[in-house]
Amino acid sequence: MKRIHFFTSVLMGLSSSLAWAGETKNYKIDASHSNVGFTARHLIGRVNGEFVDFDGQFSFNPDDLKASKVSAKVKAESINTRDKKRDEHLRSDDFFGVKKYPTLEFKSKSLSLAGDRKYKMSGDLTMHGVTKPVTFDVEYFGDSVDPWGNHRSGFSAATKVNRKDFGMSWNKTLDKGGLLLGEEVDVTINVEGIQDQAQASAK
Repeated sequence: MKRIHFFTSVLMGLSSSLAWAGETKNYKIDASHSNVGFTARHLIGRVNGEFVDFDGQFSFNPDDLKASKVSAKVKAESINTRDKKRDEHLRSDDFFGVKKYPTLEFKSKSLSLAGDRKYKMSGDLTMHGVTKPVTFDVEYFGDSVDPWGNHRSGFSAATKVNRKDFGMSWNKTLDKGGLLLGEEVDVTINVEGIQDQAQASAK
């Protein structure tokens, strides 16, 4: 029975993909199956972190990229690098200043094809009260229907930002020269979206 159920789900996903070709689909980000991560240099190593509280929505149409768009918000206070003292410092005015700037926001402006299921997404990132243009390298993993009938779509996105561009310039000079922290931060996002139920039901 489990095998029959699995193949039924796969067939539903394939038929859904064919039926919805050429149409703009609207999704809400499923935070429980998504993540917003970053990596920054510390001394001679690299430290990973994430934001655990975020939400957003996106529209996607591979046949009409002008109709595709993303809008997302992240709570700065939810930063987590698995070190309480470091996280408190990152929330302070030396970095994110979460009391004054509680959210990070991204709004896309354009999406362009960059290869097979690969795209360039440009938009405005607002962080620490500063808005700057950024471009993400995006990969589309496809869409399917889960065992509960939800239409889902998956993506990954990556970019680099310079924290000093957003007014976060805190650092320390090392005794032997050089700086404690790097300025460039790698950002990696994995998103699974659930399609708007009203739109999905209409089909």
